[in-house]
Amino acid sequence: MTEQNRYLKKHTEALVKDVGIETACSLTGRSKATLGRYYSDNDEHADRYMPIDAVVALEAVSSYPHVTTALAEINGNTLEANNNRTRNSTSVNADIVALAQRFAMLMGEYNTSIEDGIITANEAKRMLQETLALQKVLVEMKLHLEDEAS
Repeated sequence: MTEQNRYLKKHTEALVKDVGIETACSLTGRSKATLGRYYSDNDEHADRYMPIDAVVALEAVSSYPHVTTALAEINGNTLEANNNRTRNSTSVNADIVALAQRFAMLMGEYNTSIEDGIITANEAKRMLQETLALQKVLVEMKLHLEDEAS
C-alpha cells in the first residue's frame, strides 16, 4: 500500500471516529465491519475506500472535513474549513473522548512526519491543523467544565 493510500485511509478512520461509529453506521447505512474495511490498512482491503456519498454524509456532521482535506492535500492543494461549524459534543465525557482521538491523530501525524528525520512544510501544516483541532476540543471542554462548575 502506498503512503498516499495509507494517508487517505487514516483520514477516513479519523472521520468515522469523529462522528462516532454508531452514528456513522446510521448515516451511511453501512455496518461497522464495512466502515472498518474502508480504513483498514490490511493488504486485503487496500483497494477499498469509502464511497463519496458516505463521506459527504459524515462530513456534514463531523467537526472537520477529514477526507476532503486529505484529498486536497494529496493533490497539493489546501482547503480552508469553515471554523464556525458546531460539534456534536454535549458533555465533558464526549470532550474527553474527542480529546483522546485528536491527540492520537496529532501523534500519528508526528510519527509519519519524523519517519525520514525531516518535517516538511506540508507535514508541519498537517500537524498544525491537528494541533488547532486539539485546541478547539480543549476550548469546548473548558466551556463545559465552566458550565458544570457554576
